[in-house]
Amino acid sequence: MSASTHETDEEFDARFESYFNRKDIDGWEIRKAMHDLLSEDLVPEPRIISAALQACRRVNDFALCVRILESVRNKCGNRVNEIYPYVIQEIRPTLDTLGISTPEELGYDKPELAMEDVYEIH
Repeated sequence: MSASTHETDEEFDARFESYFNRKDIDGWEIRKAMHDLLSEDLVPEPRIISAALQACRRVNDFALCVRILESVRNKCGNRVNEIYPYVIQEIRPTLDTLGISTPEELGYDKPELAMEDVYEIH
């Protein structure tokens, strides 16, 4: 019924990386590509995340950079303590070069006005 072509992991990564490396990309296209990427059953490779962050820098959208990092952290699921530090370690040179802070460095990982749990007060 349907003729489907199988894309290897390397081809998949290269496709998204080349998409984010386009010089004429705009903010909507970055958001769309990240939505498509994060709807897959995977955590994006660090090189794809770096390309996406550089694309955000080209369109001068710092908020989108932080949102991408938050989305990647959420995508790690219950293995966030294993996967997310590795991702941050791998993309740290890109973060430093572009001057991007992680959500944790900005304090966005903790609720600002959260009330103390009434069951843990005493």
